[in-house]
Amino acid sequence: MYKYEDVVSFYVRLVDILKSGKVNPHALLEEISLSAGKDNFAYIDNRRYAKAKYGYDFWDQIRDNFEDEEKFINSLKGILENRLLYSKSDQFPDFLFKVRKHAGKLICGSLLELKSSKSGTIASFNSTLPTKCKSLDEINLINGKTLVSRIASIIDEELASDKLYRTFDRRCFYLIRTHTDNDDKVKISVVDGKFFETIPKDHLIYQMFLNVLHRHLNEKKIEISANKLNEVEKALSYITDQTIISSSQLIEKASIRPRLRIMAEVHPEGNPHSIFYPQLSAKSVNLIISASSIDEECVNGLSRRIPDISVFTVNHKRNGEHIVFQYNL
Repeated sequence: MYKYEDVVSFYVRLVDILKSGKVNPHALLEEISLSAGKDNFAYIDNRRYAKAKYGYDFWDQIRDNFEDEEKFINSLKGILENRLLYSKSDQFPDFLFKVRKHAGKLICGSLLELKSSKSGTIASFNSTLPTKCKSLDEINLINGKTLVSRIASIIDEELASDKLYRTFDRRCFYLIRTHTDNDDKVKISVVDGKFFETIPKDHLIYQMFLNVLHRHLNEKKIEISANKLNEVEKALSYITDQTIISSSQLIEKASIRPRLRIMAEVHPEGNPHSIFYPQLSAKSVNLIISASSIDEECVNGLSRRIPDISVFTVNHKRNGEHIVFQYNL
């Protein structure tokens, strides 16, 4: 249980606020997340919106450690500019949970990305490819900035001094909602990133460029010898870094700097809300975790915290069994 305590607690609270009617299931996912997450976040991307619209002051959780506002502001000098305290940063991810320590090792600190759709499909991933895990160093590379890690280190305080703080793998979770405006069909799920990452990200990127090459060859009816094609494919296999792909390129004599942006659309078999997984009923709130990543103790513990929850497995069409915790609204 402890490995996912941040996300498990978030899910338990999510069920509670929706069950009690404190928050409407059709509300903005930001509002739902702030209500369910409480003070367990080390990073919130839209801190300005959280405070202005919902009175959620992200910094209150550490402000009480200082005698007055001036000392609080002074503590941030050299780490974070005042203008960034309440800003919409437009950085990945939307939310980052605080890290914890267990048996001398850093745990939790999970990422949470929000995806809402009026249809039964999942909204496209525009900033990064969905994966099982990411480290803070990888997040910094994706964003091209260190803002997320700087803010998180302030909130995580002494735990941020651990030498593995920026490099340990943090689990990625996705808060998915489909049929947003439909009372009878709405589904909300907290989904383990492993549900989407059925093959390694590096192989996915390389294969994408390889597919583009083969399509051009077919459409232009260009024939290349097997040996030459093997050499080209080997060269393409080194194209695996999304941060390099998405950076602006300097081209000799060009007056523009082109850049590629990788977006991802979820295959229907990779969408837990699709017809491939009829066990996930309408008007439900779900937590979906890879079966290989969870033990019986965690299953029983979560069942005790939400007595009227249903627990079952679904066979991912491309990625094995996943455990589903389901609460019907």
